[in-house]
Amino acid sequence: MDTKFSVALHLLAMISESKELLSSQILADSIGTNASYVRKVIALLKNAGLIVSHQGRSGYRLNKSAKEMSLLEIYFATQEVEHIHLFQMHQHTNKECPVGMHIESAMEPIFSKFEKQLEKELKQQTLDDVITNLYKSAKQKRD
Repeated sequence: MDTKFSVALHLLAMISESKELLSSQILADSIGTNASYVRKVIALLKNAGLIVSHQGRSGYRLNKSAKEMSLLEIYFATQEVEHIHLFQMHQHTNKECPVGMHIESAMEPIFSKFEKQLEKELKQQTLDDVITNLYKSAKQKRD
């Protein structure tokens, strides 16, 4: 998995908690990356309907509350997939080998179980949970 998911959580938390509209440059400065990468992640979130921007104005806002935004939908938006697929199977196994012949079918149910469990966990967590943890980590009260 690449960093788009964690970058999305970072910028969504900032957008949620900021009283001001934040530009992609301000978001990039906080994330520690360049604004063009942030704009790519923002485009994915906009395409998924999670954030909106206004024509002619710099800045973004959430399209629904942080409590309604599951981490699973953010994951799907940023990874551009419909199912979690964490584990890649190695290629070119020797089909003459008794292990190589069957290793994929032996590992697939185990991998699938982990991926389904992760989907379940991400579906139960929200952006609001991330924001709550952010305030706890900063030892600040949430408004």
